[in-house]
Amino acid sequence: MGLKQVTLRRFTLSLGALLLFCAMLWLWTTLQHRESTLAIRPLNQGTSMPDGFSIWHHLDANGIQFKSITPQKDALLIKFESSAQSAAAKKVLDSTLPHDYIIAQQDEDRDAMTWLSLLRESPHRFG
Repeated sequence: MGLKQVTLRRFTLSLGALLLFCAMLWLWTTLQHRESTLAIRPLNQGTSMPDGFSIWHHLDANGIQFKSITPQKDALLIKFESSAQSAAAKKVLDSTLPHDYIIAQQDEDRDAMTWLSLLRESPHRFG
């Protein structure tokens, strides 16, 4: 009878540790996921936006993979898995598109800071 209780206790502790480890691993991968976005905007009011197919063609011809191309109000947003892909795409698009467009990196960290500020109302002060 005593052996069953020890085995059950070990199993319960092992299962709890495994679940805690899985939760920590999931949280770490979620926080490490850094998506990067490029925005293409016309420089002048009368300039039309480039179409997504031409952007796709330029990026694909240079071996740059992207997640999506989405038109927004006054911009064309291109999402990438990493900032390295975004930087490579900016370099390619700067050289291939006419100089009528502004190609800029979108700030993704601002959304993360907003999310973190919702977790706590006031900053902790030490000392």
